Amino acid sequence: MRLITIAQRFLPVCSNIIVNFTCRTGSSDPYCIVKIDNEAIIRTATIWKTLSPFWGEEYTVHLPPYFRTVSFYVLDEDSLSRDDVIGKVSISKEVLTAKPQGVDGWMNLTEIDPDEEVQGEIHLQISVLGDGDIPRKLCCQVLEARDLAKKDRNGASDPFVRVRYNGKTYESVVKKSCYPRWNESFEFELDETLADTGLLSVEVWDWDLVSRNDFLGKVLFNINKLQSAQQEEGWFRLGPDKSKHSEYEGTLGSLRLQLRLRDEVVLPSSHYKPLTELLSQSVGSQLNGNWPDFIMLIDETTTAESRQEVANNLVKLFLGQGLVKEFLDVLFKLELEKTTEPNTLFRSNSLASKSMESFLKVAGMQYLHRLLGPIINRIFEEKKYVELDPSKLELKEAGCAGLHRQQTESDIIQQSSSLLQSYLSELLTSILQSASYCPLLICQVFHQLDLRVQERFSDPDLQAAHSNVKFIAVTSFLCLRFISPAIMSPKLFHLREKHADARTSRTLLLLAKAVQTIGNMDTLACCSKEPWMVCLQPAIQQGITQLKNFITKLVSCHESEDLELQTRMSLQCGTMEKEGFLFLHRTKDKCMPMTSPFKKYYVTLSKDTLSYSRTQHSKKSSFISLPKIRAVEKVEEKCFGSANVMQIISSEDSGQQETLYLDCKSVNELNHWLSALRKACSHNTNTMSCYHPGIYKADRWSCCHQKEKSDPGCDKTRHGVTLQEWYDPLDPDLEAQLIYQHLRSVQHAMRYCGINILGLYQKKVDGLSKLFSILQDLHDAHAAVEEEERSKNKNVFLELQT
Repeated sequence: MRLITIAQRFLPVCSNIIVNFTCRTGSSDPYCIVKIDNEAIIRTATIWKTLSPFWGEEYTVHLPPYFRTVSFYVLDEDSLSRDDVIGKVSISKEVLTAKPQGVDGWMNLTEIDPDEEVQGEIHLQISVLGDGDIPRKLCCQVLEARDLAKKDRNGASDPFVRVRYNGKTYESVVKKSCYPRWNESFEFELDETLADTGLLSVEVWDWDLVSRNDFLGKVLFNINKLQSAQQEEGWFRLGPDKSKHSEYEGTLGSLRLQLRLRDEVVLPSSHYKPLTELLSQSVGSQLNGNWPDFIMLIDETTTAESRQEVANNLVKLFLGQGLVKEFLDVLFKLELEKTTEPNTLFRSNSLASKSMESFLKVAGMQYLHRLLGPIINRIFEEKKYVELDPSKLELKEAGCAGLHRQQTESDIIQQSSSLLQSYLSELLTSILQSASYCPLLICQVFHQLDLRVQERFSDPDLQAAHSNVKFIAVTSFLCLRFISPAIMSPKLFHLREKHADARTSRTLLLLAKAVQTIGNMDTLACCSKEPWMVCLQPAIQQGITQLKNFITKLVSCHESEDLELQTRMSLQCGTMEKEGFLFLHRTKDKCMPMTSPFKKYYVTLSKDTLSYSRTQHSKKSSFISLPKIRAVEKVEEKCFGSANVMQIISSEDSGQQETLYLDCKSVNELNHWLSALRKACSHNTNTMSCYHPGIYKADRWSCCHQKEKSDPGCDKTRHGVTLQEWYDPLDPDLEAQLIYQHLRSVQHAMRYCGINILGLYQKKVDGLSKLFSILQDLHDAHAAVEEEERSKNKNVFLELQT
């Protein structure tokens, strides 16, 4: 049984993240940092010179069930000094849980209060000593703390603990550590008169010689509750001090967010087998008990708001079952039965359209990167001014044609037309050549689509009137829902790390318009709406001919018996693969050298290994077997002077432990590699529960100052925080769980539709009854797990805190 917390930020094109805020300098270069319990996991792109940035970024994050808050920090980037924090928005897990449909709206930025910016936990043992006539004593043993906030410039703190009760105070300090070990014991005379109101306070502060001490957090205990427990020991989360009223409250601006939190308990695979088998039978024509009406019921009862999510879950589940082609074929037939006008084929946001869109993103992302990568990079690097619309033309943006001659409007339009035709020609050549490496599964799906369209419009009169319908059916998905959106927003399709600037965005938009026009195969309609596109008409007409040739090759690729070609065209859907240049250092039982130990390597994460070599195509490489990896964690900033270093701890066959350090160039790259490795090692059995976030140097650990190199660790591992990526391995149990939740939510609608649409045939009634029985069994299994978890989580110690 797994508990998965999925935090989703859905940011539609019409209402992406927008921030409005005031700034005393009159301008700003804002970006946003997303933190989960004070751990930075995402950094948005910087939007230059604006007070109303628009990011348009979407993330799905898998979180551990014990997380508490999601925080969004808006900062102003400064190349000469430290970035300024403008404000933040914090949303607790309780708020998100109380709104299962999600949070959507503008939220005021609040000023950063240092006394609220606390993190970490403290390990305490508290007991009441004495009985009878002997005066009782309150004993507080302060053992250690972990993951304290870094308050000093050296990337650490000088934490001291302050224990107070009934007017008496004890203190103890440890220098230069965010993982201090005090191992101090403090005793107080227990005042019986304060039994109901007495409080034991444990505070942690950062000691400073010159300036004011910085608050690191506190824990309060009710003595009355403590006396009934007598003695307790455990880790306590440090809490903030009382918040202060800010003079800038309501004046720092606001942040628009769309968030949704889902807590999903994923049961063992055996629980989902009946549901998976029923879904498989609904699309597998060769299977006994075929029931395609089940897919029709899902189509009829799924609302527009949930259609994209349901489509994505179904596509991934059928990919795992090897039946995605059959599933899409059923949807093609259902959609074609409803279509009377060929020109509107697959243009609505139906379950078929959404499923095909999800399929292309899951199965065709590598293909898309190979297809569009060169032309997208060229446009970003050239940064040419391109504009065809006279109403949007800006002469000052175009610059001078010569030493003293200003370019005219016709000069700019002619130059822009030539550039766009050059871009379009390069793109169409790449599309035509891509038939040889397009994934075989995609070719097979488009071949099936082509067959269904020809069957539906087999009438000779319809074929004569709509000769392009079989091509439009393919371009509706390939061009309009896959290639064009990727051209307009390359960052959202992982083609670029950052969004394009205004000039490049306009070029990409014009190129995407040209591709859409070619995909529609109607140059006259486009030119009538946007007459300034007429200059591209010859190139577009040629592009239509090229695209038809490409589609003809694409839908016939399935017939090839060339094994080498099939191998080249095959796609391992859901196999993890990530690669890129990183700076590495590998250490066994030796201390860290004084100079920088990192060297540049090309790192590749495959299904079974993490390998690295000095060049991308080097024949000589080293590797780590993924099952041998015991932990993948971040490294303290003070160790290497970088906040983006991670460590991979693995065990060799001899039992010797080995650590590989990877230095990433940004917080996003760091978290992408962390997520990929954590997911690749999610089924490892010999994982570590704690680790050292520092390095072993000068005969001690830099994090907790322990001298034993074999010390087990001073911080707990964080396996749970991962970002969802397009190259993630398929998780059939999770997809089945999400589909189950959806079917439960539309169960009454399905019952109604089953009677009124499908009729009362005995076979269909039996199919519905079987479905509802499966859903009830899964509901009962979840109820049993919830009851078991409730009995486990009864902990008296947590009630001691006030």
